[in-house]
Amino acid sequence: MANLKEVRNRIVSVSSTQQITSAMKMVSAAKLRRAQDAITQMRPYASKLKEILENLSASLDSSEGVYSKQRPVKNVLLVVITSNRGLCGGFNANVLKAASKLAREDYKGANVSVLCIGKKAADFFKKTEYGIIGSDTPLGLNELFDSLTFSNVAPVAEKIMQVFLLGQFDKVELVYNQFKNAAVQITTTEQYLPIQPPAVTEKTKSREYIFEPNKEFIVSDLIPRSLKTQLFKALLDSHAAEHGARMTSMHKATDNAGSLIKELKLSYNKARQAAITNEILEIVGGAEALAG
Repeated sequence: MANLKEVRNRIVSVSSTQQITSAMKMVSAAKLRRAQDAITQMRPYASKLKEILENLSASLDSSEGVYSKQRPVKNVLLVVITSNRGLCGGFNANVLKAASKLAREDYKGANVSVLCIGKKAADFFKKTEYGIIGSDTPLGLNELFDSLTFSNVAPVAEKIMQVFLLGQFDKVELVYNQFKNAAVQITTTEQYLPIQPPAVTEKTKSREYIFEPNKEFIVSDLIPRSLKTQLFKALLDSHAAEHGARMTSMHKATDNAGSLIKELKLSYNKARQAAITNEILEIVGGAEALAG
C-alpha cells in the first residue's frame, strides 16, 4: 500500500486536474451555445439553397453547368475538416479514420489529395502521400476557426471551385462531423463537386423555373454562392460539433476525477488507520517490555 504522502500528493494532483476539466467544460458549454445558434439558423437556408442548386443544375446542358460536369474520376480532392485542439474525445479520430478509408479503399485507383482545415488533420496527413503538390489550392486554413465568417470562407470555396474548373481534380468531397446535439456528432462524407442532380421523382419532373432577369445571370451567381454556403455550413457544423464533443468529454473527465478522488481518499484513510494501529501496537509492546 502506498504511503500517506504519496496518496496525499495524488489527491492534490487529481483535484487540480478536476478543476481544469470543469473549467474547460464550462468554457465549451458557453461556446457551444453560440455555435449551435449559428448552425441552427444557417441550416434551413443552406438546405433550401442546395435543393434549388441541384434542381437548377439538372436543367442545364453541359456548356452551362460547368460545376455539374461529370468526368472520369482520376484525381480526387478530400477536404478534411477537424479542430485545431484536442481533448474532445473521438471527434478528430472519427473524421481522420473516415478520410483515410476513402483514400485507401473507395478511391484506391485514383490520385487522392487532402486539403486540411484544422491543425489536427494537417498534423495527421503532412507525412502521408496525400499531400497536395503543384496545385492552386489554398494553404494555412487552420486560422479559419479563429474568425469563422462567410467572408473568410468564401475565398477558400472559390479556390476549390477554380481547381475543379481547371481540371486539376475531377471530384471534391467534404469529410467533417455534422452537429446533431451536444452528445452526438455524425461523421459525414458529402460530395461537393461535381454537383449531383436530384433524384428524379414526379415532383421534380413537373417542376419548372422562371429565371429573372435571365438564366445566365442566375447560373453565374447562384451556383457559386450555393457552393460557398455549403462549405460554410460544413465548417459551422464542425465548429459546433467540436464544442459539443469537448463539453461531453470534459464532463466525463470531471466525473471520473471525482470517482478517483473518492477512491484515493478511501485508500488514504485506510493507510492512515493502519499507521495509527501500528503506532498503538508499538506503544503497547514497548510498555509491556518495560513492565516485564
